[in-house]
Amino acid sequence: MLGRIVIFLVDNIAAFFVILLLLRFHFQWLRAGFRNPVGEFIIAATNWVVRPARRVIPGLAGLDLATLVAAWLLQAAALWIITAVAGSELGAAAIAALAFVQLLRYSIYILMFAVFIQVVLSWVNPHTPVAPVLDAVTGPFLRPLRRLVPPVGRVDLSPFVLFLLLGVLLFPLEELARASAHL
Repeated sequence: MLGRIVIFLVDNIAAFFVILLLLRFHFQWLRAGFRNPVGEFIIAATNWVVRPARRVIPGLAGLDLATLVAAWLLQAAALWIITAVAGSELGAAAIAALAFVQLLRYSIYILMFAVFIQVVLSWVNPHTPVAPVLDAVTGPFLRPLRRLVPPVGRVDLSPFVLFLLLGVLLFPLEELARASAHL
């Protein structure tokens, strides 16, 4: 029972910080503003790991690699602890690959969550202060779909199509996770 509690705590605490680091990476990559309550929280909650990492890991072509590598290392450390507590034996290559697949999955979940929140807020309060951030995060993915999927009765179906595509993309990632667990 104690092992299951440790696994639960490590998995959830690591996932929380990994998602925050991924949000920080995606916000910078997609040029979403940090001058809002969500962005300020992300900066405050991740500076403890990003600032030291930036001294060692430089950016590349405008991408904040320090944040991405920190997320990957944190996810890999969590997987290592979980497998050690569970009594499983995964090699370093399997843990590294599984951590990378987890980052991809979390990124898809972040995008799905942003699309969902954006759709709900468009019905409830389209002028919310978080709307520009959500537009910056979802816009690069929704714009191409909006050219392909016309509105039906003034209802934009592109978020629904993106949701379906992202859901389908999760299936091969699950297979990759299973395959990397057997390395």
